[in-house]
Amino acid sequence: MKNINIAVSEGEISKYGLKSTNYEFSTLVDIVSRELSKQKLTESIELAEKYGLSKMTMNEITKEVRANRKHAKTRS
Repeated sequence: MKNINIAVSEGEISKYGLKSTNYEFSTLVDIVSRELSKQKLTESIELAEKYGLSKMTMNEITKEVRANRKHAKTRS
């Protein structure tokens, strides 16, 4: 196994909840991926609220998805 050294700021250590200085690469990827997913979810929620999409019912969402799929088929 090879070792790789990565410089990480104190802020990033806190942000990603890193507790150790030694991680298997796959573990580090999982930790960072989870945090990035959380950030993207938070952004998506904020945008949905900003544009009023968070108030849509499941029926409205289904209709919107169907309309977009139908439109995509006619464009291709």
